[in-house]
Amino acid sequence: MKGYVYILASGRNGTLYTGVTSNPSRRLIEHQHGLTPGFTSRYGVKTLVWLEEHDLVVDAIQREKRIKKYNRKWKIDLIEALNPEWRDLSDWLVDT
Repeated sequence: MKGYVYILASGRNGTLYTGVTSNPSRRLIEHQHGLTPGFTSRYGVKTLVWLEEHDLVVDAIQREKRIKKYNRKWKIDLIEALNPEWRDLSDWLVDT
């Protein structure tokens, strides 16, 4: 089963959240509509700014754990390498 690592932001250079899922479309809807209580609902973190696909969900989980250990600047550099304008990438999720 494929796995996806993603980063959500509250806005450009705003609050960041790193997560992992096997269904990014469903998970993003949950975040955007506050269907799961917690960090993203509390801080308004709803914009998909980075996404990485892995062939195996276990690899995605490992990558998520590594990313969470890095500092904020490293995460911002990771986002800006793919998405320098911090655009909402949710339209990429069609058929994922």
